[in-house]
Amino acid sequence: MPLTAFTNTFAGNPLDRVSEHRSDPEWIAAQLAAPDALGLALWNGKPLVETAKAGGIQIAYIPAGMAKELAGGPEKLLFMGLWQGVAVFAVDLDGRPDPADGPLEGLGRFEDLRVIAMTMPGTEAAIVATAKSMFEWRRKHRFCSACGQPSEVADGGWKRVCPSCETQHFPRTDPVVIMLAVKGERCLVGRQAAWPKLMYSALAGFLEPGESIEEACARELWEEARLKTRSVRYHSTQPWPYPSSLMIGLIAEVENDDAVADQVELDEVRWMTREETRAMLRGEVADAKAPGALAIAHQLIKAWSEETPAA
Repeated sequence: MPLTAFTNTFAGNPLDRVSEHRSDPEWIAAQLAAPDALGLALWNGKPLVETAKAGGIQIAYIPAGMAKELAGGPEKLLFMGLWQGVAVFAVDLDGRPDPADGPLEGLGRFEDLRVIAMTMPGTEAAIVATAKSMFEWRRKHRFCSACGQPSEVADGGWKRVCPSCETQHFPRTDPVVIMLAVKGERCLVGRQAAWPKLMYSALAGFLEPGESIEEACARELWEEARLKTRSVRYHSTQPWPYPSSLMIGLIAEVENDDAVADQVELDEVRWMTREETRAMLRGEVADAKAPGALAIAHQLIKAWSEETPAA
């Protein structure tokens, strides 16, 4: 059963993480050695996938023993959890050449997750996103931030420990507030020059230390568009594995409508009515395009556009 009424792409990982067993290396080893254990391969951040019989794309699982062999040690292996009692591991492959032309030939192909996510079952996209985020963190935190010495993986890959000073390091997730500012029957969208041509989106920014979610929302709206926030309500969240963020989707009621793009984060802002946003989502606005359905920004705009206006 979903925990919320709305589940964004990359949310909804169905695996039982059994975190209480991660610190038991003998238990992890037994799971890895189980004959039915599964492996998930990522190469330079791209998952190994195959075309499903019913259409669409699905994970191309390999035997966990093969994943172990390809990993060559614990540094590139991750215990993902259990699927109906069956252990699932992920292996991180990098460099060249493409393993699908070598040891994994005939077992699948590597595809960019951002491109294929909407054609995968939502639960499988979430599994891959989890592995991708974890491997990104591990690659960037191989050395202890306390003493600078090399660290080692522990707890099935979910922790790094420095053998020199014994400091423990845990995966990080960067919280990002992403909010659709609304006033009356209009919402504000903005765009950056670097974005795809004509694409407008919700405003967003990283949560800073010492801030609540609501405070970060208000600060970002003021900094980027000179809007004063009146109230904030929650919509949904989205794990975003690029590299490892949690997008916190909000609808923000604002006091003023004299928005001004800051010319740093945003090049342009515009107000749109509900009907205009619905048309934009349908691709019927000549000078504005909505973010793709993969993004939580799309879902925020869609949710607001479909709301019944307050009496």
